[in-house]
Amino acid sequence: MSSGMRAVSQRVFGGPEVLEVVETERPVPGPGEVLVQVHAAGVNPADWKRRSGLLGGLGEPPFVLGLDLSGVVAAVGGQVTRFRPGDAVCAAVLPPRGTYSEYVAVPEESLALVPPGLDHLHAAALPTAALTAWQPLVKIAEVQAGQRVLIHAAAGGIGHLAVQIAKSRGAHVIGTARQDKHDFLRGLGADELIDYTTVDFEEAARDIDVVLDPISGAYGPRSLATLTAQGVLLDIRGTGPDRTAVRARAAELGRRYVEFGFTPAGADLQEIGALVAGGALQVVVDQVLPWEEAGTAHELSETGRVKGKIVLAVR
Repeated sequence: MSSGMRAVSQRVFGGPEVLEVVETERPVPGPGEVLVQVHAAGVNPADWKRRSGLLGGLGEPPFVLGLDLSGVVAAVGGQVTRFRPGDAVCAAVLPPRGTYSEYVAVPEESLALVPPGLDHLHAAALPTAALTAWQPLVKIAEVQAGQRVLIHAAAGGIGHLAVQIAKSRGAHVIGTARQDKHDFLRGLGADELIDYTTVDFEEAARDIDVVLDPISGAYGPRSLATLTAQGVLLDIRGTGPDRTAVRARAAELGRRYVEFGFTPAGADLQEIGALVAGGALQVVVDQVLPWEEAGTAHELSETGRVKGKIVLAVR
């Protein structure tokens, strides 16, 4: 096996044009790690925020971006017991590992088998967005049948999965999205839809038990106004405006407010994969681009108008 590989890297912070394909060393899996030959990499807003310097965590360039991957196990390190070469796997990984790369060494506990019937392009779109929806809805809010769940940016990468996850648990799901996305969301099971460009969602949505908010900013205080006394606002943006105002407003109203960041977890991905295999969850891929066109993928992601996910085909 050659010791080299290609990856999409950057030498400086900047716009999409700073991304370039480079030759670099192939990682060697250490104890508890699995070397994955990447077939596809998902694109997330965190990628272009890190590229431009808006989001830390990687220090100064050069570095390789990317949180999501799907591929095939090429080799395993010591103490690995659950995977073997040839397994089709997917994972979310955190910096400084980057998935815009031909090979990535992944901690075993972050990996899951690709759900039966799912190709690598769709499997690569799943991990970060699905974990960011599933973990707060299931583990924090413990969404139950009959509850009213409001999901902002419902047609986006996280939102379209959150709609289906909440619906799979028997919730009444309300989503905010532009009018042209409503048919798409009805097809995924949304019960009510609000066009946020023409309607104030805080007036249209009432008696909400759980709000999932990937937007933050002014959406926080406005979302608090929709909650029942026992309701919870899940702020999943991770980065963005200061949260002082929404924290203060939540305390004033006596409402529960949680700032959430996902954790890579293969066990959670396996549960999500079971929903996919059972037909309760589909991941929608808006566009697939060659990984050499990562800059174009970032431009599309930055518009905020993507329906589902963008994926880079690596192999």
